[in-house]
Amino acid sequence: MLAKVNQRQQMLFLAVALSALICAVLALSSGPVISDWRLALAWWWPADFSGIKALHIDVVTQIRLPRLVLALMVGCVLAQSGCATQTLCRNPLADPGLIGISAGAAVAALMVISLGGKWGLQGEFWVSGGAFLGALAATLLVYKLAGQSGHTPVATLILAGVAINAFAGAIIGLLSYHADDDSLRLMSFWQMGSLAGISWQQLPFGLVFMGLSSLMLILRRRAINALLLGERQAGYLGVNVQRLKREIILWVALGVGGAVALTGMIGFIGLVIPHISRLLVGADIKRLMPMSMLLGAAVLAFADWLARMLVAPAELPIGIITALVGAPFFLYLLLRQKRHHYA
Repeated sequence: MLAKVNQRQQMLFLAVALSALICAVLALSSGPVISDWRLALAWWWPADFSGIKALHIDVVTQIRLPRLVLALMVGCVLAQSGCATQTLCRNPLADPGLIGISAGAAVAALMVISLGGKWGLQGEFWVSGGAFLGALAATLLVYKLAGQSGHTPVATLILAGVAINAFAGAIIGLLSYHADDDSLRLMSFWQMGSLAGISWQQLPFGLVFMGLSSLMLILRRRAINALLLGERQAGYLGVNVQRLKREIILWVALGVGGAVALTGMIGFIGLVIPHISRLLVGADIKRLMPMSMLLGAAVLAFADWLARMLVAPAELPIGIITALVGAPFFLYLLLRQKRHHYA
Protein backbone atom coordinates (compact mmCIF):
# COMPACT_ATOMS: atom_id res chain seq x y z
CA MET A 1 0.00 0.00 0.00
CA LEU A 2 2.80 2.39 0.94
CA ALA A 3 4.60 1.58 -2.31
CA LYS A 4 1.47 2.49 -4.28
CA VAL A 5 1.18 5.82 -2.43
CA ASN A 6 4.84 6.64 -3.10
CA GLN A 7 4.45 5.69 -6.76
CA ARG A 8 1.36 7.90 -7.07
CA GLN A 9 3.20 10.84 -5.53
CA GLN A 10 6.16 10.33 -7.83
CA MET A 11 3.80 10.41 -10.79
CA LEU A 12 2.25 13.62 -9.48
CA PHE A 13 5.67 15.25 -9.16
CA LEU A 14 6.50 14.15 -12.68
CA ALA A 15 3.18 15.50 -14.01
CA VAL A 16 3.70 18.91 -12.35
CA ALA A 17 7.29 19.07 -13.61
CA LEU A 18 6.06 18.29 -17.14
CA SER A 19 3.40 21.01 -16.77
CA ALA A 20 6.11 23.50 -15.77
CA LEU A 21 8.12 22.51 -18.85
CA ILE A 22 5.08 23.00 -21.11
CA CYS A 23 4.45 26.43 -19.56
CA ALA A 24 8.10 27.34 -20.17
CA VAL A 25 7.80 26.34 -23.84
CA LEU A 26 4.61 28.41 -24.18
CA ALA A 27 6.27 31.43 -22.55
CA LEU A 28 9.28 31.30 -24.87
CA SER A 29 7.47 30.48 -28.10
CA SER A 30 4.40 32.77 -27.89
CA GLY A 31 4.07 36.53 -28.03
CA PRO A 32 2.86 39.51 -30.07
CA VAL A 33 6.09 39.73 -32.12
CA ILE A 34 6.17 36.10 -33.26
CA SER A 35 4.61 32.83 -32.12
CA ASP A 36 6.47 29.68 -33.17
CA TRP A 37 7.13 26.61 -31.04
CA ARG A 38 10.58 26.30 -32.59
CA LEU A 39 11.67 29.43 -30.71
CA ALA A 40 11.82 27.32 -27.55
CA LEU A 41 14.71 25.45 -29.22
CA ALA A 42 16.20 28.00 -31.60
CA TRP A 43 17.62 30.30 -28.90
CA TRP A 44 20.01 27.63 -27.56
CA TRP A 45 20.22 24.93 -30.25
CA PRO A 46 22.60 26.03 -33.04
CA ALA A 47 20.55 24.95 -36.04
CA ASP A 48 19.06 26.68 -39.06
CA PHE A 49 15.32 27.26 -38.59
CA SER A 50 13.65 28.70 -41.68
CA GLY A 51 11.62 31.84 -41.04
CA ILE A 52 13.24 32.58 -37.68
CA LYS A 53 15.42 35.69 -37.81
CA ALA A 54 18.12 37.00 -35.51
CA LEU A 55 15.62 39.59 -34.25
CA HIS A 56 13.28 36.82 -33.11
CA ILE A 57 16.13 35.11 -31.24
CA ASP A 58 16.93 38.43 -29.54
CA VAL A 59 13.29 38.79 -28.48
CA VAL A 60 13.46 35.37 -26.83
CA THR A 61 16.84 35.79 -25.13
CA GLN A 62 16.50 39.42 -24.04
CA ILE A 63 12.78 39.71 -23.23
CA ARG A 64 11.01 36.37 -22.86
CA LEU A 65 13.78 34.33 -21.22
CA PRO A 66 14.55 36.70 -18.29
CA ARG A 67 10.83 37.06 -17.79
CA LEU A 68 10.39 33.28 -17.68
CA VAL A 69 13.27 32.90 -15.20
CA LEU A 70 11.68 35.54 -12.96
CA ALA A 71 8.22 33.94 -13.18
CA LEU A 72 9.57 30.50 -12.24
CA MET A 73 11.61 31.85 -9.34
CA VAL A 74 8.90 34.15 -7.95
CA GLY A 75 6.23 31.45 -8.20
CA CYS A 76 8.54 29.01 -6.44
CA VAL A 77 9.44 31.42 -3.62
CA LEU A 78 5.92 32.75 -3.01
CA ALA A 79 4.44 29.25 -2.83
CA GLN A 80 7.26 28.02 -0.59
CA SER A 81 6.91 31.05 1.69
CA GLY A 82 3.16 30.46 1.92
CA CYS A 83 3.76 26.84 2.87
CA ALA A 84 6.25 27.86 5.61
CA THR A 85 3.98 30.64 6.91
CA GLN A 86 0.95 28.34 7.13
CA THR A 87 3.02 25.83 9.09
CA LEU A 88 4.43 28.53 11.38
CA CYS A 89 0.96 29.94 12.13
CA ARG A 90 -0.69 26.50 12.02
CA ASN A 91 -3.37 28.23 10.00
CA PRO A 92 -4.24 27.24 6.40
CA LEU A 93 -5.48 30.80 5.75
CA ALA A 94 -2.06 32.32 6.46
CA ASP A 95 0.25 33.69 3.80
CA PRO A 96 3.24 36.07 3.83
CA GLY A 97 0.92 39.06 3.47
CA LEU A 98 -0.79 38.17 6.75
CA ILE A 99 2.20 39.23 8.85
CA GLY A 100 2.74 42.50 6.99
CA ILE A 101 5.67 41.62 4.72
CA SER A 102 3.94 42.56 1.45
CA ALA A 103 2.38 45.65 3.02
CA GLY A 104 5.77 46.96 4.16
CA ALA A 105 7.22 46.42 0.70
CA ALA A 106 4.26 48.22 -0.88
CA VAL A 107 4.53 51.27 1.38
CA ALA A 108 8.22 51.78 0.69
CA ALA A 109 7.92 51.19 -3.07
CA LEU A 110 4.88 53.45 -3.49
CA MET A 111 6.58 56.13 -1.40
CA VAL A 112 9.47 56.10 -3.87
CA ILE A 113 7.07 56.24 -6.83
CA SER A 114 4.99 59.12 -5.48
CA LEU A 115 7.67 61.17 -3.69
CA GLY A 116 10.91 59.93 -5.22
CA GLY A 117 11.02 62.76 -7.75
CA LYS A 118 11.32 65.31 -4.92
CA TRP A 119 14.14 63.33 -3.33
CA GLY A 120 15.99 62.49 -6.53
CA LEU A 121 15.13 58.78 -6.20
CA GLN A 122 13.61 57.87 -9.53
CA GLY A 123 13.88 54.66 -11.54
CA GLU A 124 13.35 50.93 -11.18
CA PHE A 125 16.41 50.48 -8.98
CA TRP A 126 15.06 52.75 -6.24
CA VAL A 127 11.56 51.27 -6.42
CA SER A 128 12.91 47.72 -6.14
CA GLY A 129 15.36 48.64 -3.40
CA GLY A 130 12.66 50.49 -1.47
CA ALA A 131 10.29 47.51 -1.69
CA PHE A 132 12.95 45.15 -0.39
CA LEU A 133 13.94 47.39 2.52
CA GLY A 134 10.26 47.99 3.32
CA ALA A 135 9.63 44.25 3.54
CA LEU A 136 12.54 43.77 5.93
CA ALA A 137 11.54 46.78 8.05
CA ALA A 138 7.95 45.54 8.36
CA THR A 139 9.17 42.08 9.33
CA LEU A 140 11.46 43.45 12.04
CA LEU A 141 8.66 45.69 13.36
CA VAL A 142 6.14 42.85 13.49
CA TYR A 143 8.64 40.57 15.17
CA LYS A 144 9.51 43.27 17.71
CA LEU A 145 5.85 43.92 18.49
CA ALA A 146 5.08 40.21 18.80
CA GLY A 147 8.13 39.35 20.92
CA GLN A 148 7.36 38.56 24.52
CA SER A 149 10.05 37.55 27.05
CA GLY A 150 12.15 35.85 24.40
CA HIS A 151 9.12 34.09 22.89
CA THR A 152 7.05 34.85 19.80
CA PRO A 153 3.41 33.77 20.28
CA VAL A 154 1.85 33.00 16.90
CA ALA A 155 -1.47 34.68 17.80
CA THR A 156 0.34 37.90 18.75
CA LEU A 157 2.40 37.70 15.57
CA ILE A 158 -0.75 37.50 13.44
CA LEU A 159 -2.41 40.37 15.31
CA ALA A 160 0.70 42.51 14.91
CA GLY A 161 0.66 41.72 11.19
CA VAL A 162 -2.99 42.74 10.93
CA ALA A 163 -2.18 46.06 12.61
CA ILE A 164 0.77 46.68 10.28
CA ASN A 165 -1.40 45.87 7.25
CA ALA A 166 -4.06 48.36 8.39
CA PHE A 167 -1.48 51.07 9.05
CA ALA A 168 0.20 50.41 5.70
CA GLY A 169 -3.18 50.67 3.95
CA ALA A 170 -3.71 54.10 5.48
CA ILE A 171 -0.28 55.30 4.35
CA ILE A 172 -0.87 53.97 0.84
CA GLY A 173 -4.18 55.86 0.79
CA LEU A 174 -2.41 59.10 1.75
CA LEU A 175 0.26 58.57 -0.90
CA SER A 176 -2.41 57.92 -3.54
CA TYR A 177 -4.30 61.04 -2.48
CA HIS A 178 -1.28 63.32 -2.90
CA ALA A 179 0.25 61.65 -5.99
CA ASP A 180 0.00 63.24 -9.44
CA ASP A 181 -1.75 61.47 -12.31
CA ASP A 182 1.38 59.79 -13.73
CA SER A 183 2.54 58.55 -10.34
CA LEU A 184 -0.96 57.38 -9.44
CA ARG A 185 -1.19 55.28 -12.59
CA LEU A 186 2.22 53.75 -11.92
CA MET A 187 1.27 53.06 -8.30
CA SER A 188 -1.92 51.30 -9.35
CA PHE A 189 -0.07 49.19 -11.93
CA TRP A 190 2.64 48.25 -9.40
CA GLN A 191 0.04 47.10 -6.86
CA MET A 192 -1.48 44.75 -9.45
CA GLY A 193 1.86 43.06 -10.13
CA SER A 194 3.66 42.56 -13.42
CA LEU A 195 6.71 40.87 -14.86
CA ALA A 196 6.91 43.33 -17.76
CA GLY A 197 10.12 45.18 -18.47
CA ILE A 198 12.40 42.82 -16.57
CA SER A 199 15.95 42.51 -17.91
CA TRP A 200 19.03 40.42 -17.19
CA GLN A 201 20.57 43.43 -15.43
CA GLN A 202 17.71 43.60 -12.90
CA LEU A 203 17.48 39.87 -12.16
CA PRO A 204 20.59 39.31 -9.96
CA PHE A 205 19.32 41.71 -7.28
CA GLY A 206 16.22 39.69 -6.48
CA LEU A 207 17.43 36.21 -7.46
CA VAL A 208 20.21 36.25 -4.87
CA PHE A 209 17.78 36.94 -2.03
CA MET A 210 15.07 34.65 -3.36
CA GLY A 211 17.57 31.86 -3.96
CA LEU A 212 19.03 32.17 -0.45
CA SER A 213 15.54 32.19 1.08
CA SER A 214 14.43 29.16 -0.92
CA LEU A 215 17.59 27.21 -0.11
CA MET A 216 17.47 27.88 3.65
CA LEU A 217 13.78 27.00 3.93
CA ILE A 218 14.19 23.75 2.03
CA LEU A 219 17.17 22.83 4.23
CA ARG A 220 15.06 23.43 7.35
CA ARG A 221 12.01 21.54 6.07
CA ARG A 222 12.44 18.66 8.53
CA ALA A 223 12.47 21.01 11.52
CA ILE A 224 9.54 22.96 10.05
CA ASN A 225 7.71 19.67 9.64
CA ALA A 226 7.97 19.09 13.41
CA LEU A 227 5.93 22.27 14.02
CA LEU A 228 2.89 20.46 12.64
CA LEU A 229 2.84 18.47 15.87
CA GLY A 230 2.80 21.65 17.99
CA GLU A 231 5.54 23.77 19.50
CA ARG A 232 5.89 21.73 22.68
CA GLN A 233 6.08 18.43 20.81
CA ALA A 234 8.62 19.91 18.39
CA GLY A 235 10.71 20.94 21.38
CA TYR A 236 10.58 17.38 22.71
CA LEU A 237 11.99 16.24 19.35
CA GLY A 238 15.03 18.47 19.84
CA VAL A 239 13.91 21.47 17.74
CA ASN A 240 14.84 24.93 19.05
CA VAL A 241 11.36 26.29 18.39
CA GLN A 242 12.04 29.98 19.07
CA ARG A 243 15.11 30.01 16.88
CA LEU A 244 13.25 28.14 14.14
CA LYS A 245 10.38 30.66 14.19
CA ARG A 246 12.85 33.54 13.88
CA GLU A 247 14.53 31.79 10.96
CA ILE A 248 11.24 31.17 9.16
CA ILE A 249 10.21 34.81 9.53
CA LEU A 250 13.61 36.03 8.33
CA TRP A 251 13.85 33.76 5.29
CA VAL A 252 10.24 34.36 4.28
CA ALA A 253 10.80 38.12 4.51
CA LEU A 254 13.99 37.84 2.45
CA GLY A 255 12.33 35.81 -0.31
CA VAL A 256 9.07 37.75 -0.47
CA GLY A 257 10.93 41.06 -0.29
CA GLY A 258 13.08 40.08 -3.26
CA ALA A 259 10.03 38.91 -5.22
CA VAL A 260 7.86 41.95 -4.50
CA ALA A 261 10.78 44.26 -5.28
CA LEU A 262 10.91 42.95 -8.86
CA THR A 263 7.27 42.18 -9.64
CA GLY A 264 5.03 44.25 -7.37
CA MET A 265 2.11 42.69 -5.53
CA ILE A 266 1.08 39.23 -6.77
CA GLY A 267 -1.65 37.70 -4.66
CA PHE A 268 -3.02 34.20 -4.00
CA ILE A 269 0.10 32.25 -5.03
CA GLY A 270 1.29 31.94 -1.43
CA LEU A 271 -2.23 31.19 -0.23
CA VAL A 272 -3.76 28.82 -2.78
CA ILE A 273 -0.78 26.83 -4.11
CA PRO A 274 0.04 25.19 -0.73
CA HIS A 275 -3.64 24.16 -0.48
CA ILE A 276 -3.55 22.48 -3.89
CA SER A 277 -0.24 20.81 -3.07
CA ARG A 278 -1.66 19.55 0.22
CA LEU A 279 -4.50 17.90 -1.68
CA LEU A 280 -1.98 16.21 -3.97
CA VAL A 281 0.72 14.95 -1.59
CA GLY A 282 -0.58 15.47 1.95
CA ALA A 283 0.57 17.67 4.80
CA ASP A 284 4.10 16.30 5.26
CA ILE A 285 6.38 19.31 4.66
CA LYS A 286 9.11 17.09 3.24
CA ARG A 287 6.83 16.46 0.25
CA LEU A 288 4.51 19.46 0.50
CA MET A 289 7.21 22.14 0.23
CA PRO A 290 8.90 20.77 -2.94
CA MET A 291 5.49 20.22 -4.55
CA SER A 292 4.42 23.78 -3.66
CA MET A 293 7.61 25.20 -5.15
CA LEU A 294 7.22 23.24 -8.39
CA LEU A 295 3.52 23.95 -8.74
CA GLY A 296 3.94 27.64 -7.88
CA ALA A 297 6.58 28.03 -10.58
CA ALA A 298 4.35 26.33 -13.18
CA VAL A 299 1.24 28.32 -12.25
CA LEU A 300 2.96 31.71 -12.31
CA ALA A 301 4.66 30.97 -15.62
CA PHE A 302 1.28 30.02 -17.10
CA ALA A 303 -0.39 33.10 -15.58
CA ASP A 304 2.27 35.33 -17.11
CA TRP A 305 1.72 33.70 -20.50
CA LEU A 306 -2.02 34.38 -20.18
CA ALA A 307 -1.34 37.99 -19.14
CA ARG A 308 0.66 38.51 -22.34
CA MET A 309 -1.68 36.69 -24.72
CA LEU A 310 -5.25 37.50 -23.62
CA VAL A 311 -5.20 41.14 -24.77
CA ALA A 312 -2.15 41.09 -27.08
CA PRO A 313 -0.39 43.29 -28.06
CA ALA A 314 -1.33 44.96 -24.77
CA GLU A 315 -0.76 43.18 -21.46
CA LEU A 316 -2.76 42.48 -18.32
CA PRO A 317 -1.14 42.82 -14.89
CA ILE A 318 -0.37 39.31 -13.70
CA GLY A 319 -1.95 40.00 -10.29
CA ILE A 320 -5.34 40.23 -12.01
CA ILE A 321 -4.88 36.77 -13.52
CA THR A 322 -3.84 35.15 -10.24
CA ALA A 323 -6.73 36.80 -8.37
CA LEU A 324 -9.34 35.82 -10.99
CA VAL A 325 -8.22 32.20 -10.83
CA GLY A 326 -7.14 32.01 -7.19
CA ALA A 327 -10.12 33.63 -5.46
CA PRO A 328 -12.84 31.30 -6.87
CA PHE A 329 -10.66 28.26 -6.24
CA PHE A 330 -10.04 29.36 -2.67
CA LEU A 331 -13.77 29.81 -2.11
CA TYR A 332 -14.29 26.30 -3.47
CA LEU A 333 -11.77 24.98 -0.96
CA LEU A 334 -13.54 26.78 1.89
CA LEU A 335 -16.94 25.35 0.88
CA ARG A 336 -15.43 21.90 0.47
CA GLN A 337 -13.88 22.12 3.93
CA LYS A 338 -17.17 23.35 5.38
CA ARG A 339 -19.12 20.43 3.90
CA HIS A 340 -16.50 18.00 5.19
CA HIS A 341 -16.69 19.56 8.66
CA TYR A 342 -20.48 19.22 8.87
CA ALA A 343 -20.37 15.71 7.47
